[in-house]
Amino acid sequence: MTRLDSAIRRLTAQRDLLDWAVQGLAPTGLVLEIGLGNGRTYDHLRARLPGREIHVFERSPAAHPDCYPPEGYLVVGDLFDTLPSFIERHGRGSAALIHIDIGTGDEAANLSLARRLAPLLEELLQPGGILLGDRAFPMPSCRDVSAETGVPEGRYFVYRREA
Repeated sequence: MTRLDSAIRRLTAQRDLLDWAVQGLAPTGLVLEIGLGNGRTYDHLRARLPGREIHVFERSPAAHPDCYPPEGYLVVGDLFDTLPSFIERHGRGSAALIHIDIGTGDEAANLSLARRLAPLLEELLQPGGILLGDRAFPMPSCRDVSAETGVPEGRYFVYRREA
């Protein structure tokens, strides 16, 4: 498979999963986009969820100019600094949906990052909340529902917080 084919598969999976998650999203709770990148998935979320609070986390913002969240909804800095203070401010279990796409080409570093972030992400999810991620996250209170989405196994990972 070419790198172009792989990128198309990844982007298609992102779009399909975001649409899938939005259809079953709880009516209350925050939406979090972790990793703004160039803003494509944030733009997709805000189009699908007009009027919904979407908080975006990015270490070093460099998105397309049309793809920045409004004032007060972009959290800039290292996730290990920004997520704990966000949890203090908004509370445990405040997120109905978390989309996280922050991987790099270094799989060992990605695995380590996922292990370190998992407890913070798990703490943020409300019961029934959904996490969509570009990698597996070890979260004991969440069930892997990836197989229920129709996206090929291992392409993207989907978790639902148990009640």
